Amino acid sequence: MLDTHPDRPSSAAPDAGHHDWSLIFKSKPVDVHTELGAYEHLWLQNKTTVKRMAELFSEHPDALPSDLVDLDVAVETAKRVVALFLAKGLEDFGVRVHGADEYPDSLRDAVEPIEVLYYQGNWDLVESPKRVAVVGTRGVSTEGAARTRKLVRALVDHDFTVVSGLAKGVDTIAHTTAIESGGRTIAVIGTPIGEFYPRENEELQRKIAADYLLISQVPLLRYMQQDYRMNRFFFPERNKTMSALTNATIIVEAGETSGTLIQATAALKQKRKLFILESNFHNPNITWPSKFENLGAIRVRNFDDILANL
Repeated sequence: MLDTHPDRPSSAAPDAGHHDWSLIFKSKPVDVHTELGAYEHLWLQNKTTVKRMAELFSEHPDALPSDLVDLDVAVETAKRVVALFLAKGLEDFGVRVHGADEYPDSLRDAVEPIEVLYYQGNWDLVESPKRVAVVGTRGVSTEGAARTRKLVRALVDHDFTVVSGLAKGVDTIAHTTAIESGGRTIAVIGTPIGEFYPRENEELQRKIAADYLLISQVPLLRYMQQDYRMNRFFFPERNKTMSALTNATIIVEAGETSGTLIQATAALKQKRKLFILESNFHNPNITWPSKFENLGAIRVRNFDDILANL
């Protein structure tokens, strides 16, 4: 069932005559069912993007989604979303809302922070003291796959939670190796929690949702309203969120135009550590490793380079 636990921290109710709206907002309890509906409704508005949504909440810094949407509309929209999730067999999921308990403060480090997250699984993993994203190309080489396995095994041995995006290639290897090694993993996906992409990772996604933690920022109704070409923009946006949720990002292997580089840029902007495996610097077909090293990324010649900087 939908997790409706989180409440906004309570405070003494202000004198309404003084119109201290920040205190009024903070004193309101949070009904995540209503906030889910309001947020989904905001996403249905014409030309809404992550940037425009972030600007909206920047203009109303103490507002919840329901403060910007008619209550009846929010409730009816929430019913639609929950019914669609139930139709997909999703009976157990949760929502985290900015301004309520258990929303990760680290997300506010993003340039355009997300107001609402959907999740399945063990939310406590998001507060693991050592969280590292392991990311890279979908078309990973044999050598890159081997490096990913070796890296993730070492991370698990040192009690890191391995975070990735459940895409083909490096992401899939990172998740599966963490699980096989007895570690913890979090998947931050670019589709709603009831969708499976790539399709061949359905079983893996279900396992992560059941035994670990699956997170999505993608609004279901907007996603269903658009075709796949419009929905592709959710993938780079989730990379920014993944970076904000972690202490560091490690790039195993990536091409010159890889979406992984969006996460690399976000990590540096968010003042997260960015690690790049040494093998990337010896690839004559790419120039990005040196560019990011000059911006502050850390070159990884061996695993000790990671430990020394975390």
